Amino acid sequence: MAVLLVDFSLEEGFYDTQSSVLELLNKLENAVKQGFSSLQRINNFSLEGSWIRILTSEASMITMRIFPNQLGHITIDCYAKDSETPSASLEVVREIERHIKAAVRGIKSIRALPNLQADKAVRYYLTSDNRVVEYDVTALVFDETTPYQKVQIVKSKTMGNILVLDDLQNLGEMDLPYTHTLMGKNVEKYEGKEILILGGGDGALLYELLQETPKEVVMVELDEVVIKACSKYMRSVCGDAMDNYDGPHHKIIIGDCLPVLEQYIGEGRRFDYVFGDLTDVPISVDKSLELWAFINKVLKLSFQVLKPDGKFMTHVTGQGCTEALEAYKQCLDRLQPAVKYETSSNFVPSFHETWVFCQVSFKNGEAATSQQAE
Repeated sequence: MAVLLVDFSLEEGFYDTQSSVLELLNKLENAVKQGFSSLQRINNFSLEGSWIRILTSEASMITMRIFPNQLGHITIDCYAKDSETPSASLEVVREIERHIKAAVRGIKSIRALPNLQADKAVRYYLTSDNRVVEYDVTALVFDETTPYQKVQIVKSKTMGNILVLDDLQNLGEMDLPYTHTLMGKNVEKYEGKEILILGGGDGALLYELLQETPKEVVMVELDEVVIKACSKYMRSVCGDAMDNYDGPHHKIIIGDCLPVLEQYIGEGRRFDYVFGDLTDVPISVDKSLELWAFINKVLKLSFQVLKPDGKFMTHVTGQGCTEALEAYKQCLDRLQPAVKYETSSNFVPSFHETWVFCQVSFKNGEAATSQQAE
């Protein structure tokens, strides 16, 4: 199935009466006929001040709508079997656009938009601030719904395989800039350090950290399906880091990070670095109270397992989500003992946007205690 759009705006004063709007619909219908044979008119009616005309042509349905605010659009829905090509294409709607420009007076602006395609391999994803991006996805490589989330890996022509969790792009094979910025590559020194990763089931951070000869990296991932899928289908990202859950310098724990953090607090264990590679910061403060409560709890517990000179490293959200970024900074400002923080950013190819990362440390080199975190 494909959906194509022609959006346009009209000059003031050209189509103020019912008769002029109907005349406009007739001219639009004639333009649509240039791209479709055996066109039939199904309905013509008004709705809340706008005029709508519905046409059909074989397996296609065309809806034309003129709004009272001088805006209008033509929507073309085309159905074709998997082995067939839809009857409409971008070339067809561009031809319709040219005929509208030639035949209709008072067109202020007009644009034919590329077709939206519905198929088994989803190609439309959202940026952090809910803009739609079309990806060049050619196949659905892996698809499984676990008790925790929907786990998918899709194949892109230009970005290789991309891990998608609950319909949000998580990491792609071209996203090394994401991992390197998260870990502060060539800025932080990990040799001989003890490191804790919360989340990180794609294995990219674990793999890159192990190249830095740390003393030990502990990774706590809730969903083992993510680990197994990435180990098989995103090996260019994680290498062999997750083939064994216990290695000379790493350990992978399958489970909820909160009980693990509480266990380490009870044991008095401390790390040089704690990575928050969990959920992104939500863009809405008011509508995501439960998620913000989780983020706050992770922050408080993480600082209780951090050495006085240690750092908490995390990804935050897209650069365009200014409200969410400010809300996250306010979370950090409320922490006790007080912390200081810096941010960095980098363009992430599979996200199609610039992502913000945060590096947090104790302001006075004073480690947190359980009493301070309460």
